[in-house]
Amino acid sequence: MSNRDHYPPGVPCWVDTAQPDLPAALEFYGALLGWQFAGPGPMPGDPPGEYHVARIRGRDVAGISSLPNGAPAIPAWTTHVAVQSANATAHRARAAGATVVVEPFDAHPAGRMAVLSDPAGAVFCVWEARDRQGAQVLNEPSAWAMSRLDTADVDAAKAFYRDVFGWESELFAPGVELFRLPGYVGGEPQQPVPRDVVAVLTAGEGDSAWNVDFWIDDAESAAARARELGGSVIVEPHEVPGFVNTVIADPAGAVVSLSQLLDPAAAGSRTT
Repeated sequence: MSNRDHYPPGVPCWVDTAQPDLPAALEFYGALLGWQFAGPGPMPGDPPGEYHVARIRGRDVAGISSLPNGAPAIPAWTTHVAVQSANATAHRARAAGATVVVEPFDAHPAGRMAVLSDPAGAVFCVWEARDRQGAQVLNEPSAWAMSRLDTADVDAAKAFYRDVFGWESELFAPGVELFRLPGYVGGEPQQPVPRDVVAVLTAGEGDSAWNVDFWIDDAESAAARARELGGSVIVEPHEVPGFVNTVIADPAGAVVSLSQLLDPAAAGSRTT
């Protein structure tokens, strides 16, 4: 596991989702991932609604909020990247071809943020921390592990995120690149990728989007539980190197990946 109290600029630091039925979303994720919730607090920027912080072991792991008026009907999970200045980063991103969906604004007392869309349309946030640095627990069951960008234009994505955040890319497998931030040390010592990896980039044919992955104790049980709770299973549990992965949608349609870390001695021992 990783306890984290600070994120340097350029490192993804937080994930959250805005939901049309907030009580239903809290019930779903609380039952699925064992989250407890602190709140309600005000929405960032103080529009009508509530913001709840999910916790495990008393430490922050993610956020769930009301869906603001005018937001897309189908919710999604959003990745936030730590920055020194939300204003300066929004300006730099716009110059690199991004759309500033929501101009920088204060989310008192937690921080300051902006909502951006990269040149291919993938939405993400930048986060200038004040009281809330980001997720306080990573890389353990029920905690966030990694965010992944799916895009049809890999070269353009690599150029954009290099210009905005200083990310470098490295081919990991056919159609899969690792985003690396030189000098950063994160993750876990035993992980199978370098510890300066901050995100994953995959080549796809559909709309570009950022997706999030949480670790889970048992992927097959989690998929079954998601169905029981009113969600759906988009990708059945299957083995990938080092993990059993499943992709689910919550009752409102927000998609999330769940990964069970395999014991190296057990990897490859199950039928997929």
